[in-house]
Amino acid sequence: MAPQIKYTKLFIDNQWVDAVSGKTFETYNPHDGSVIARVAEGDEADINLAVAAAKRAFHRNSEWRLLDASQRGYILYKFADLVERDFDYLAELESYNNGMVVSLSKGFNRYGIDYIRYLASLADKVQGDTIPLNGDVFSYTLKQPVGVCGLILPWNGPIMMFIHKVVTALAAGCTVVVKPAEQTPLTALALAALLQEAGAPAGVVNVVNGFGVGAGTTLTHHPDVAKISFTGSLEVGKLIQQAAGANNLKRVTLELGGKSPLVIMDDADLNTAIAVAANSIFAHQGQICVAASRLFVQSGIYDKFVQGCVAFAKNRVVGDPSDPSTEQGPQIDEEMMKKILGYIEKGKKEGAKLMTGGKRIGNSGFYIEPTVFANVTDDMTIAKEEIFGPVQSIIKFDKLEEVIDRANATNYGLAAGIFTNNLNNALQYTKHIEAGNVWVNTYLLSGPQGPFGGFKDSGLGRENGINALDAYLEVKTVAISLPKKF
Repeated sequence: MAPQIKYTKLFIDNQWVDAVSGKTFETYNPHDGSVIARVAEGDEADINLAVAAAKRAFHRNSEWRLLDASQRGYILYKFADLVERDFDYLAELESYNNGMVVSLSKGFNRYGIDYIRYLASLADKVQGDTIPLNGDVFSYTLKQPVGVCGLILPWNGPIMMFIHKVVTALAAGCTVVVKPAEQTPLTALALAALLQEAGAPAGVVNVVNGFGVGAGTTLTHHPDVAKISFTGSLEVGKLIQQAAGANNLKRVTLELGGKSPLVIMDDADLNTAIAVAANSIFAHQGQICVAASRLFVQSGIYDKFVQGCVAFAKNRVVGDPSDPSTEQGPQIDEEMMKKILGYIEKGKKEGAKLMTGGKRIGNSGFYIEPTVFANVTDDMTIAKEEIFGPVQSIIKFDKLEEVIDRANATNYGLAAGIFTNNLNNALQYTKHIEAGNVWVNTYLLSGPQGPFGGFKDSGLGRENGINALDAYLEVKTVAISLPKKF
């Protein structure tokens, strides 16, 4: 049974409102391409209203700004309890709107609840320093919220990204305007309703559904927005960075995907490595920013490893994401499906050996077979460009020194991994690989305590961890001249 659609309007100043223009747009179920609902389509006028509400809520005398930091934390703890209360509903809604298998959605939601509670615990831990200046001077620093934040969400993990961005901004004391991806607006609206129920004052959280042109561009250019946080493609990230400097110098946090290398040394535990390598590319249909999309396997075990990967792919259960037994669901939409199929054709034409998969499944929905390529070389398109689909590219290497340089030969640097039982190999790899997140004998292992972000074109700044709030705070230095005598 399809989950109930509770919210389809815009959420501005704690009110559910239609778009000023009266426009709506359709949102779809990737499983069969059917229309789920029509949601309000915000644009420039609606963003302006949302930013104005967030600016009022950030005023020094507002209810939000007068709250003690611990009280902000209490609101977030209540939010976590409400997400836990609606756990199954939110997981089903996520699956229904973006095709994530429901079991994975539940895993992400559990992580999200842990993240909320972790950040709630940090809300009253923001502290400055005293500074010993020369002379009779008392100096100290204040850490204060940056202001109104524009938060632009991706479609691949809407709940987790809403929680990452919104909860961090609120814990720091900011107010927010959220622009969900146009493909997946439903869970952002549901979470905004829970924050209202948790006690977030009017204007603190605003959600404007809409498209990049209109809603997104207005938000990134708006002079009253002090910070933009964006997760998505490199191409859009570059545009956002340019826009962030157009009217005022906005603070920017960007997470822009990757082409992440996973290295398998010949001393690795093959059974574990094969399963982890496969799950690291096939999870969520390959629609994960840290997906291990370049699999480097040492020459001594290469053929055996390829055989294991092929067997794993052939046995993967593909089907309705709402079925608990399903391991792989549909791609987000027809456009992405066609793009991925185009990459598969390029791989074949450029000489990679298609070992299994490579085709669309059926005519309803946007399903692609789990696909494995062998004999992939570094210069092939499928080894260089982010595919964002269930396409495993297996590349041969001989020595660790060689593969480190090859793994680093990309403009991306989000994640990386290595499987080896040799401690020196592991330490050398983790030291020299150019990536913000590195795993040894595992992959995709994370928690709210660990900083997350990328090197190079994979982004700017870090989220998560003990210093997560820093991206939403300004540091102010205060110096007070003391009397010579007292």
